[in-house]
This record gives sequence, C-alpha cells and structure tokens, in this order.
Amino acid sequence: MTATDPYALRFPVIALVTSAGGLDALSRVLAPLPADLPAALLVAQHLEPARHSELAAILDQRTGLTVRAARNNDELSTGTVLVAPPARHLLVTSEARIGLIDSDSLPPARPSADLLLATLAVTCGPRALAVVLTGRGTDAQSGIRAIAHCGGRILAQDKASSAHFGMPSAAIDTTLVHDVLPLSAIAEAIRHHVTEHGGA
Repeated sequence: MTATDPYALRFPVIALVTSAGGLDALSRVLAPLPADLPAALLVAQHLEPARHSELAAILDQRTGLTVRAARNNDELSTGTVLVAPPARHLLVTSEARIGLIDSDSLPPARPSADLLLATLAVTCGPRALAVVLTGRGTDAQSGIRAIAHCGGRILAQDKASSAHFGMPSAAIDTTLVHDVLPLSAIAEAIRHHVTEHGGA
C-alpha cells in the first residue's frame, strides 16, 4: 500500500452477484476461466437462509478454479472462488480478508450484493470488477455506485441471456455499467479486466 495506491488488495478481484437463475449463469461464466487466473473471485447468490447450500460444491465441479464456501477471516487468493454461505453477508475487510456477518430478516436480500460490493470497492478500488448476473429485485444498485466511485468496473448481463432481468436492469438504470454483455461474453471480459489490472 502506497500513497499513490492506497488499496489493500494488490490483485484484481471479481465479484459475481446474482439471484434467481444464478446457478446456470455462474457455471457458464466460471467454466471457461483458467485454473491459474491471477485474480480472486467472490460469489454472492441469494439463498434461502435456513437451507443447506451445495452451490460451492456444484460450481467446483464445473470450473478449473478452486471453489469453496467462504469462511470468516479467509484470505483472498488468486485462482480461488469464495462463495457466500446461506444466512451470512460476505464483506471484504480492511485487511483484505473475508468477513462474514449474520443476516437479519428480509429485506435486505441475503447475502447482500450491496454490502459485498461496497466493501470491495474501498479495499480494491480500480482493480475491482462487479458482474451483475440474472436475478430478481434491485440488489447491487448501491454497491455498483460504490464500485464506480472508487474507480472499479461494472458489467451487467443482457436481457436476452438473463433468466430474470431485475438485477441487471436495476444496475443498468444507474447508468454506471460499463458494458452490457451476453452471458457467453462475460468470461472473456473478466480475462480482459484481469490483464488490464495486474494479472499476467
């Protein structure tokens, strides 16, 4: 960390946020990414808080990247996807570690894309990439404003490839989204961001 680069995280971090229809979307984004991608990835998909989730285990079978459920105080590391568990919000702390906090009753959505993105923005700055995928509702609107404020980049899935266009549409409505892309183009956009912001 220097005076000219005050951000705690020294490598790109991609946050994939989604809700309804997210399993297919996440699978198709993660599958083409190389196992040695020089970036960390975080996933927040709205989950039923009282139900056990196999999301991380399923995604781990569909990509060369290492995928697992996030644990409190985890370090972010390249080539690894950390998935927010049910009934917890996932934060990125000032020490560039994962913070998990209990979620309360609805609203907000659980886990909250807004909370993840806002904390990522202030720890990662221009290295942050927010990707808003299929889902109902407006979660991520405030979070992408934080990402944009701190110089990060924002992508949204297009309507034609979204099972539910609520979250991507709400993101687009902020006018802060840099690119609206079909699902098939998002992995390549992630690779481009990683190359532009410190990845090999």
